[in-house]
Amino acid sequence: MNFSAQPHIARWFIIIASLIITTLILWNVSLFFDQLKDAERSKVEIYAAAYRAFANTSDVNLETRNRDTRIVSDELISLQQFIIGDNRTIPILLYSIEENHYTPRNINKEDKLSQEDFKRLAEEYALINEPIVIGYDGVDSQILYYGNSSVINQLKYFPIALIVIVILFVALIYFYYLTSKAGAQNLLWAGMAKETAHQIGTPLSSLVGWTEILKTENVDADYIAEMTKDINRLETITNRFSKIGSVPDLEEVDIIAETQEAYDYLSKRSSKLINFTLDVPQGELPVMLNKELYGWTFENLIKNAIDAMKGKGALTIAISRDTRFAKILITDTGKGIPKSKFNNIFEPGFTTKRRGWGLGLSLARRIVEEYHDGRIRVLESELNKGTTMQISLRLAE
Repeated sequence: MNFSAQPHIARWFIIIASLIITTLILWNVSLFFDQLKDAERSKVEIYAAAYRAFANTSDVNLETRNRDTRIVSDELISLQQFIIGDNRTIPILLYSIEENHYTPRNINKEDKLSQEDFKRLAEEYALINEPIVIGYDGVDSQILYYGNSSVINQLKYFPIALIVIVILFVALIYFYYLTSKAGAQNLLWAGMAKETAHQIGTPLSSLVGWTEILKTENVDADYIAEMTKDINRLETITNRFSKIGSVPDLEEVDIIAETQEAYDYLSKRSSKLINFTLDVPQGELPVMLNKELYGWTFENLIKNAIDAMKGKGALTIAISRDTRFAKILITDTGKGIPKSKFNNIFEPGFTTKRRGWGLGLSLARRIVEEYHDGRIRVLESELNKGTTMQISLRLAE
């Protein structure tokens, strides 16, 4: 079934088909349940008839009968005892009206129950199944109460289990549908990103040519230098987009130098009301890295921090290391993130901005965790005081 071609039809087909299948199975279970109940009712009625016949036979003075009659009576008593003893599954309470006494059979822990307990149990059985009155010579002398056998009690839970299974089945199919849809969307975004990179390439090449012409026209060298930086930046962005949807190449790079380069570029082009601070250790920290994608991640986190501070505040970038990881900490003095949203902020489409697609942090997590086998998380955050984000990258061996 092609779920992406006609998703609404496929979805409704699954739901309706599941409902029909569930209804048919439940209907058949209901019929089987009723038949089983009727069979147990017939068995209990035979049981009651055996009791009635056994009592009548016991009242006869067998000494006054001839030998053949006694043989027939003995065989009848044996049959009645067999019928009574054959019931090993249906719980029964036989109540003697004259003696006000309950006699249990097939009831769990019956030796530990009192007559009051049997009375309450008889009332429960009366709600489940209609009691059977046993009379002798036209006088009601006993009442037989009975409950459901273990088979019927277990069968009660079968429809619930079936419904749960159907729900899980539908959920699995729906999850597959969503996954297929998400996969198609990912392919679309990857294709658009690559096409964007391709389209940017042509005017970018032209701009490089124009800068060379400007150099011959005695234009201020500082202007040319800044234009060259921005052109190089556009080339970096183009490389980033071209790598979406493919596995990037990693190389051993000093994370301190890469962070320093990205820091210098962003700090010069951000609001002067932002107080930037960079705290890095001496020496080098080599990690396996793709420069363009790391720069993209770092830039996304810096821009989010600046947005959280509304263009004014303090932004600190610190680098440290432990035995296995290099850790990059980005701390702002912005509005903070509620603890309940720590994981949600990395979901595609999640954003607190009026304008935004909610893709920056989702893309950052994919770059760090899927491409670099690292980790990105909210280390700590306090409302109206600020947030610290942490990137952990494995040290190169």
